[in-house]
Amino acid sequence: MACRAIFGWRDYADWGVMTQSLAALRRRTIAVGLAGGLSLALAGCGMSSITSGLGGGMFGSSKPNMADSAGGVSEEQLLSAAKADGSSAGPTVTGGINPGCPRLIAKPGDNNITFYEPGRTGDGLAIMHRGEITKTARECHIDAGRITVKYGFSGRVLLGPRGQNGTVTLPINVTVTDGSNTKVAADAMKIDVAVALDNPIGYFSAVREVTFPIAEGSRPGEYELFVAFDRSKTPGSG
Repeated sequence: MACRAIFGWRDYADWGVMTQSLAALRRRTIAVGLAGGLSLALAGCGMSSITSGLGGGMFGSSKPNMADSAGGVSEEQLLSAAKADGSSAGPTVTGGINPGCPRLIAKPGDNNITFYEPGRTGDGLAIMHRGEITKTARECHIDAGRITVKYGFSGRVLLGPRGQNGTVTLPINVTVTDGSNTKVAADAMKIDVAVALDNPIGYFSAVREVTFPIAEGSRPGEYELFVAFDRSKTPGSG
């Protein structure tokens, strides 16, 4: 179900901007109007594809692009990019297409996950937390018919109307497919993110490597990496 169909709010276009404003509101009056204010904050949960590539030279972003000045994909760069993007309105720009390196893609719908109170899945006022992948990057190394992709991603966890202090565990899958959409490799991980009532946005980043063979006659750019939240590992999520 589309995010707007669940929530039914149309007055605001960007969750991140509203959530940052909400941080100040929480500090002033946590007990007053929490559910209503956060309900408005959850409105703009649709995001565009956010593929980018440090190996290709730039982060995709609605803010000024960041060049790969540090010489590679790193958790620090990705985390900084996610934090910088937290206050920007509008979708993240796609990019990072490079025929010498597989694309890294977080599709709309796969780049977010919402956690609800037990038994209230789909209820906007029962949202506890929401995770979002907002930045990706990758670089490649080819050797003897095999390609190694060092890939990374970053994002944030937002506190919902029923959220509490604690740690949110994000289950994430990465799948590699060839030009015929056949899976050739996979990776899986869990990322823990801390959030609190007085600090309702938590950020995360991760960098991993995956190696797979290149079929004879194929080009690296024909392969794709897909990063997605695994909702099957979190009952009651959406």
